[in-house]
Amino acid sequence: MRKFVLVLAIYCSFLTTYAEDEYWNQFRGPNGDGRSKTQNLPLEFTESQNVRWKIPIHDQGWSSPVVWGKQIWLTTAREDGTELFAVCIDLDSGKMIHDIKVFDVADPQSEHPGLNSHASPTPIIEKGRIYVHFGTYGTACLDTETGRKLWERRDLNCDHRVRPASSPIIDDGLIFLVYDGVDVQFITALDKESGQTHWLENRKVKNDLATVLTSGGIKDIEETLKEKLNDNRKSYATPTIIEHNGQKQLISPAAEATFAYDPQTGKELWRVHHQGWGWNVACRPIYSSGLVFFTTGVAKTLLAVDPSGSGDVTNTHVVWSHRRGSPEIPSPIVKDNLIFFTNEGGVVSCLEAKTGHEIWKGRIHGNHWASPVYADKRIYFLNKDGKVSVISADREFKLLAENELNASFIASPAVVKESMILRSETHLYHLANGFSRVIAKDENLRKIEGKRAKGTPKKLEKKKNDKLGKGKRKKEKNAKNLGNIQLEAEGWISYFRTSSAQKIRQAIESEKFQKLAPKAQEEILNQAKKFLSQKDE
Repeated sequence: MRKFVLVLAIYCSFLTTYAEDEYWNQFRGPNGDGRSKTQNLPLEFTESQNVRWKIPIHDQGWSSPVVWGKQIWLTTAREDGTELFAVCIDLDSGKMIHDIKVFDVADPQSEHPGLNSHASPTPIIEKGRIYVHFGTYGTACLDTETGRKLWERRDLNCDHRVRPASSPIIDDGLIFLVYDGVDVQFITALDKESGQTHWLENRKVKNDLATVLTSGGIKDIEETLKEKLNDNRKSYATPTIIEHNGQKQLISPAAEATFAYDPQTGKELWRVHHQGWGWNVACRPIYSSGLVFFTTGVAKTLLAVDPSGSGDVTNTHVVWSHRRGSPEIPSPIVKDNLIFFTNEGGVVSCLEAKTGHEIWKGRIHGNHWASPVYADKRIYFLNKDGKVSVISADREFKLLAENELNASFIASPAVVKESMILRSETHLYHLANGFSRVIAKDENLRKIEGKRAKGTPKKLEKKKNDKLGKGKRKKEKNAKNLGNIQLEAEGWISYFRTSSAQKIRQAIESEKFQKLAPKAQEEILNQAKKFLSQKDE
């Protein structure tokens, strides 16, 4: 009896330690579906209201934060990709715990800088270890307490063309990595303790780009072929593990097909070919009610597939497909037989998950690359303009709140312990009800220069009292005006960094730009010219 009680106590302790609402260990959370069991997340927030802390993150990265215990981890990189970092932040205080340079890169990719960062794959964390992945640049396992590198692999390579994005996942002692480049395409399983290869499976759909473009209705394909040779082979999706009819399957979208593998052996179980322009896939598959849901990248088609088949199941096991308003980048949310998603233009849709029947469409506006999260019957959508829209996860479109932060969001949030962790292009936010962040009076004067942080920022000096002389007051006023101009410019620069040349030109011709102060216009135009020269090359 005593032995039974002891075993029961250990089991209950295990459950308590690993309750799903207490950690966010990988891209899109514990189950990879963007859903959290936590409650009492803030519905409304500002730069101060319901913000526990906000800290700068050095350099550039689009990886999402992961949380285990009191640690938040994320990756970042020099804008030119020459140095890659893993950063650890204390969940409660926002203080830096680790700032580790993981890799130096001799010849990083530089094509199309606005389309991706050098630190976009999200790490995966477990007790005592974090696995950071930078695609072809390298993968490493770090000790979460000391920051020491336990193992690394730099021999798994492909040409991502616009840098890596697929995130690692873990199951049954293995870590799974995907490499879908324009040159080679393969998926591999490594032993997570040693980093040694367990299996590696090459994959390629034998379509040339000319055939794909022609099938997509493109007539003049010569220029596209010159600019985007083998573009139909590259992809950036994160795989997922499901269990269907008692069998585990590793579901992994590639550029022109989505594959299912036996996760222990790498044996292909089935595949579905994407129709039309099926590349640049970024959505992580979701398994719910016996169906696998995923999108097909540039083709912008949402598919529901019965994973019971074998071989090529394109014509036999696709239960339904949906194109109108489907996303290219953000992943959907599936809850209570409803599937919710937004496209990049902020059009939100709700379908019946089993049938694909459209229930409603709504609009939240903005440019959406981040994947949404679900908690407490709400769905949170983040856009690149710093707006966080909250809707009800219901059969009617209900916009509950629109929150605006001084930020640009591409990374997806993490949700833990009644808190939400947001990563912007420059900062990390910890949102929680009941907290109020004090905004320093001269916060607008600070400009993020992208330099590596050595710790938390120093406390800001208090504003000078009225005893200041007239000359000093004038200097402070001029400095404040300059700070406001810099702050205004930063929002535009963040937009330029991730926008096409056409979008940049439209922005500087807009009515909003014309209303800016002349000095702000001058600064923004100078930056626009730099980005245009890069994107037009």
